[in-house]
Amino acid sequence: MKDQTLGGRIFDTVNYALLSIIALVMILPFINVVAGSFTTVGELARKQFVIIPTVWSLDAYRFIFSTNTIFKSLGVSVGVTFAGTLFSMLLTSFMAYGLSKPQLLGRKTINFIVVFTMLFSGGLIPSFLVVKEMGLIDSYTSLFVPTAVNAFNLIIMRNFFQNLPDGLEESAKMDGAGYWAIFTRIVLPLSMPAVATISLFYAVNYWNTYLPAILYLNDADKWPVQVILRQIVVLASGLAGDTSDMGNGYVMPPQQTIKMAVIVVATVPILIVYPFLQKHFAKGALIGSIKG
Repeated sequence: MKDQTLGGRIFDTVNYALLSIIALVMILPFINVVAGSFTTVGELARKQFVIIPTVWSLDAYRFIFSTNTIFKSLGVSVGVTFAGTLFSMLLTSFMAYGLSKPQLLGRKTINFIVVFTMLFSGGLIPSFLVVKEMGLIDSYTSLFVPTAVNAFNLIIMRNFFQNLPDGLEESAKMDGAGYWAIFTRIVLPLSMPAVATISLFYAVNYWNTYLPAILYLNDADKWPVQVILRQIVVLASGLAGDTSDMGNGYVMPPQQTIKMAVIVVATVPILIVYPFLQKHFAKGALIGSIKG
């Protein structure tokens, strides 16, 4: 390989510098949030931007985890995220595979209806009435059944299925395989980048569920973690909360520290999932964008 020209080296250097600056701009605020959640009251009041706390403190996390409600809500969020992602992926992959077949009757009409939902929706009140008529009020299923299929994710998966070589399915049909066997034994294994990427999209969406829980769940014991964390911020703003388990010497952490700790608690669990999907996500990020 020949050495790069001077212009090429300059171009690479400028690129690396710009990308490094952009990366720092992206990651420094998150580092500040994490560090701020572990800092003391005095240091947070003295410094507006903290990277490494001088004195570490767990006061904000003691306040957040001062009641068992947070653990219950975490369990609810994990369950809803798992069940919702599985349910959504089943429906999305089934529908996308069917719509990827040109011989499907009414395919163009169904595709038009799917795209139409991306542009227009019934709104909040009609959605609530639909959930109510389905008998899902105060049920965990209300958090994922009404939004089980996302039109954008469906189109992405459909395009991915369309890009798979036709010869694979034709060979399987010649061997006597039906659509179900082809889908489960050939199409899905080859579609792991798409499945992993769309699953992550759905998982993040369900983990961040807030408004549906407020609208459809009347029982506070069924609230997911996002709603409980919001309640904790409200309680901290009013200098209230269950601090009975923290001892007489406990000092109420400042509101800003609690906000930072809430962000960490809400973000870290879903970040833990990413490494398991990373090898597929890099390839699946551009699924359906080109014909290949």
